[in-house]
Amino acid sequence: MRKQHNKPVRVFVTGMGIISALGDDVQKNHDSLVNSRAGIRKAVHFKSHYASLLPFGEIEMSNENIKEILNLKEEPGYTRTCLLAAKAFDEAVVDSGITSADLSSFDTAFISASTVGGMCLTDQLYEDANQKSEGSEYLESYGPGSHTLKLVERYNINGFTDTINTACSSSANAIMLGARLIKSGRATRSVVGGVDALAKYTVNGFNALKILSENPCKPFDENRDGLNLGEAAAYLVLESEEVVGDKKVYAEILGYGNSNDAHHPSAMSDDAVGAIRSMREAIETAGIGAERIDYVNAHGTGTPNNDSVELTGMTKVFERVPLFSSTKSFTGHTLAAAGVVEAIFSILSINHSEIYPSLHIETDMVDFEDFPVRRYRSGVQVNYVLSNSFGFGGNCTSLVFGKVIK
Repeated sequence: MRKQHNKPVRVFVTGMGIISALGDDVQKNHDSLVNSRAGIRKAVHFKSHYASLLPFGEIEMSNENIKEILNLKEEPGYTRTCLLAAKAFDEAVVDSGITSADLSSFDTAFISASTVGGMCLTDQLYEDANQKSEGSEYLESYGPGSHTLKLVERYNINGFTDTINTACSSSANAIMLGARLIKSGRATRSVVGGVDALAKYTVNGFNALKILSENPCKPFDENRDGLNLGEAAAYLVLESEEVVGDKKVYAEILGYGNSNDAHHPSAMSDDAVGAIRSMREAIETAGIGAERIDYVNAHGTGTPNNDSVELTGMTKVFERVPLFSSTKSFTGHTLAAAGVVEAIFSILSINHSEIYPSLHIETDMVDFEDFPVRRYRSGVQVNYVLSNSFGFGGNCTSLVFGKVIK
């Protein structure tokens, strides 16, 4: 039965977990951000024709390392996608202090996201699909939701479960759905996030679109020439105010907005109609004015279309554009994981009063008067952060995170 609430339900972040090219936990990611140390480099584990030609935001840990850490050596069917998800999920759950009973409760929801899923094993998928193998252990692991099912089984999750694929806005939408379930009384707790591993499937696809850069990406630079693909997994534990108790709370989920301009399969409309709507909706649902946003963690892919459209949108949403930057210059574009990775970075900004820069910028964009933060800044009051995640097909999602004031 749906629970009835007499006052608005507040949703807090009580746990975080992440593995990215910056490190295998939250602390290591934070250290890299503070020291402006990017994780974009030549790939070691990813085997592809392009591995020696292009830079990637590859995670340093091997599959074998992760299996050993998580005691999964004897578990079949764990693709790299599944392993990365399990690593980040485990950190988030431990960080939050939720129990096995909490995870198994029907009041706990689990929403994850992925685009490539188990198709990170592109060659093995080809062998299995074309009956060129005797059938590998991964036959049930190729779908986008396979990692979700692995975690459901591993942690005995019984509540509402879903896997979202809206391209690059996927895990931002997972956060939004998890928060809405709590606010509507359908859950008291949600574990939300997403994962994507490097894959020939996606690398070849993005290469066909001619939007992969041969150099570390430089979002919001006049001469930007494309993105770098990365891999990551990250999760947040969201809890309603009624179950938080005296736990450490990182931030509050205040607002969210989603729109779809349906302009083009792989580009946003030049007038930024979708981006504008998602940002305005997020700020409005947060119940604050646009002038109170202290920092925008931009989608900022480093492609000509995205960066100009996003900045156009910000100039129309804000009378004065706040401090902004793109942390994809650190991690590469992690696709379905990008929204939650950047949510964690946004929350770190709030908790540590810091702004992490857009790296590698050499030339300001000539058509704009607003420029991203280029160097690490500390001692900056950050009470409200807007985080943007814009996906293929024009699916735009924006989230507002706020400092918790008790």
